[in-house]
Amino acid sequence: MRMVLRWQLFATVLIALGAWFFAGLHGAVSALLGGGINQIADLAYALLVSGGGIRTAGNTLRTLVRAESVRILLIVFLLGAALTAYKEVVHPAFFLSFVVSVIVFRAAILIKE
Repeated sequence: MRMVLRWQLFATVLIALGAWFFAGLHGAVSALLGGGINQIADLAYALLVSGGGIRTAGNTLRTLVRAESVRILLIVFLLGAALTAYKEVVHPAFFLSFVVSVIVFRAAILIKE
């Protein structure tokens, strides 16, 4: 999971640098917010899933569903909060960074190490 979070951070910073070049400071901040939202939600997911003591398939499924639910709720809440609070948001940079961060998290399934 640490590797995935590092990849997400790298992609977010790379997009933020590009957004800074094309849209200025607000573009860079927007990209950092977009990627950061998904990273916070993914960290919460990882913390919930990594808890020990899961012994049965039913407990495993309950843990996974609970973790994914928390992740989705965090994403919805943080997206709403960021778009409401930051009036100068540059939408293309914000959503590009968010989507790339989501793709990096899902691509981790394909990586063995």
